[in-house]
Amino acid sequence: MTDQRGVPLAVVVTAANCHDMKAAATTLDRVAIRRPRPTADAPQHLCVDKGYDFPEIAAAVQARRYTPHMRHRGEDLPRTRRHPARRWVVERTGSWHNRFRKLLIRFEKRVENYLGLLHFASCLITYRATVLG
Repeated sequence: MTDQRGVPLAVVVTAANCHDMKAAATTLDRVAIRRPRPTADAPQHLCVDKGYDFPEIAAAVQARRYTPHMRHRGEDLPRTRRHPARRWVVERTGSWHNRFRKLLIRFEKRVENYLGLLHFASCLITYRATVLG
């Protein structure tokens, strides 16, 4: 999970054959920073792709007081776009994680060790994005 600039907010490790929808609620619960309370004037938006179009995820998102923005499976993109695509921000953050060669292929046997490396890489990415610009 990232913010709108691509800074990592939450990291969850799952099995390779586990669908993303199974870890969505856990990812929302593991946000590293305390978020401001959503109000009517300033709602908290959550943009996800079609892979998260399940009733369980919609309920989990609304229970955590996010305003969901998700496309539905089978829905085509309109020819005229009102809003630009934002999926590239998340893909770029994944690419930033892959630049750490230790994370590219997982050799750690324990999940805790790999999660610690992911958190360390996320801290470096956050530092580079906020302090270095």
